[in-house]
Amino acid sequence: MTKSARRGPYFCGIDAAMDVVSGKWKSLILWELHDHGTRRFAELRRGLPGVSEKMLIQHLREMEEDGLVHREVYREVPPKVEYSLTEHGLSLNAALAPLGEWGTGRIRRIGAEKVSFDVAATS
Repeated sequence: MTKSARRGPYFCGIDAAMDVVSGKWKSLILWELHDHGTRRFAELRRGLPGVSEKMLIQHLREMEEDGLVHREVYREVPPKVEYSLTEHGLSLNAALAPLGEWGTGRIRRIGAEKVSFDVAATS
């Protein structure tokens, strides 16, 4: 776990869960890996418009330390690194699904625009 990450004590399960998914990009990384499967770093970055390289690296490291993401390094030239969800990451993603549904309802209720990204256009 990173030096900044907490290890408890926690007030409740929500507190412990939020400790793992805190940060703007972690839940979006989970969904990107769920929707597209194993991804290389550049593919993840293209799938998450607006994320900086530094922030994506930081979040991926934290998620790997928390057991949510598996990082596979292939010893070849040029080096190849792929990211995928672990069973623990898949279970967290399933737990976040109702929150995503709630958020979609909120978007409709308040009349907000739902942004959709054309990955080909952002390349």
